[in-house]
Amino acid sequence: MLTLNYSVMGAGKSARLLQAAHEFEEGGARVLLFTSAIDDRAGVGRIASRMGISRSAHPVATADDLFDLVAGAAEAAPIAAIFIDEVQFLSVDHAEQMIRISDELGIEVLAYGLKNNVFGHLFSDTIAFLLAKADRLVEIARRCHCGQRATQILRYDSVGQAIKSGNVVEVGGDDRYVSVCRPHWNAGDIGPILRAGLFGQSSAA
Repeated sequence: MLTLNYSVMGAGKSARLLQAAHEFEEGGARVLLFTSAIDDRAGVGRIASRMGISRSAHPVATADDLFDLVAGAAEAAPIAAIFIDEVQFLSVDHAEQMIRISDELGIEVLAYGLKNNVFGHLFSDTIAFLLAKADRLVEIARRCHCGQRATQILRYDSVGQAIKSGNVVEVGGDDRYVSVCRPHWNAGDIGPILRAGLFGQSSAA
């Protein structure tokens, strides 16, 4: 089975991944962890949660073949599941390899990633492919600052103004991005708490 767990930023997807992997291992199962080599916020080959937990993982580069990596590892000992973080940065070829791992090797594949980019579109062709092909889709929910369901991601500058142009991929964290509902994304509204924090920092400087 291939499961796509998707979310906006800050919804706790990496924490969910690490918890699920731990649960497999507590039951005596062997798992493998992968993440995109592009995401180096916690260091290349590291899956890290905002909650402070982290774990090493194989960094997946463009030329890597996930099927070959997993098939080779499975020769040494059975693998129950593989966990892949930041799948929005991987290629469609990688997504096709995930399907082969599930279908041909019989290994459960749990993929985690962002559904949308900061421009309000699906993040990548890979996400579109996985949404169409996954056996199961699981949304990891987060709330907007207004309390409604957050479905969009805003990128903002040092004074809290929304940025809706530029490159899709600019790796960053809470200091540049916030997850909001569609109306507040349309309005470019990052919310009162973030605005207060930014203006407070400016005043302190």
